[in-house]
Amino acid sequence: MSDRTQIRLGMLRSCVGSGICVAACDPLIPQPAPLPAEAAGLSERCVDKRRREFAAGRAMARQAMIDLGFPAQPVFIGEKRAPVWPDGLTGSITHTQSCAMAGVARASEFGGIGLDVEEDTPLKPELWDAICSADEQSWMRAQADPGQMGKLIFSAKEAAYKCQYSISQRYYGFDGMELEIDMPSARFLARFTGDQLPFQSGDEIAGRFAIGAGVIVTAATLPRMVADQITMRGR
Repeated sequence: MSDRTQIRLGMLRSCVGSGICVAACDPLIPQPAPLPAEAAGLSERCVDKRRREFAAGRAMARQAMIDLGFPAQPVFIGEKRAPVWPDGLTGSITHTQSCAMAGVARASEFGGIGLDVEEDTPLKPELWDAICSADEQSWMRAQADPGQMGKLIFSAKEAAYKCQYSISQRYYGFDGMELEIDMPSARFLARFTGDQLPFQSGDEIAGRFAIGAGVIVTAATLPRMVADQITMRGR
C-alpha cells in the first residue's frame, strides 16, 4: 500500500468511528477480480475504467468483511444499482479514478452507512444551484475556498443519501437535504427538507469528513437503534 493510500485510509477511519471496518486502495493498481456473482451484474458495455473501479471497490468490501470477522462474500448489484449486502451486514462502497474505499459493519449495530470520496477539486460554479441551497451557497462564499466547500457539500450529501437509502429505498434530488457543517470538528448534519418516508422533514443524519492527500472523504452513519426508531415511527 502506498503512503498516499495509507493516509487516505487513515482519513476514512477518522470519519467512521468504532464498529465499522474499512479498506482502501488505488484502482490503478491491479486488484483481485470481482467474484463471478458480482461481475454478472455488470453491463457488457462497461468501459475498462468502470470495470477497474468496480473491481477495486468490491475487493475492498470483501477485505472489510474479513477484517470484521466475516468470510469474504459477494456484494451484488441491486435493482437500483445500489450494493446488496450479505445477510447480517451493511456497508458502503465509493471510488474515484485514484481511490476506492469500502466500509462494512454488523447490521445489528448499524442501520445504514454511507461513504463518499471525491477528488479535491472545486465544484464547478455552474453546478452550485443544482447541488447547494441558497443558505449553503451563502456559507460557501464566506469560506476561504468556496469551490472546495461546494465539493464538500456534494460529497457529504452523497454519503448521507447512501446512508438513508438502506432504510427508505428512495432516491431524490440534492434539495432533499440541507447541510450544517462544523469545520473545526470536521462534522456535519444532513437535515431532511421534506418527507422521504419513513424519514420526516427535519430528521437528521450525522456525519464526519476529512480533507487531504488530494481527496475529500465523507461518512454518514445511522446507529441501529436510531434506524429502528425511524422505521417503527413510520408504521
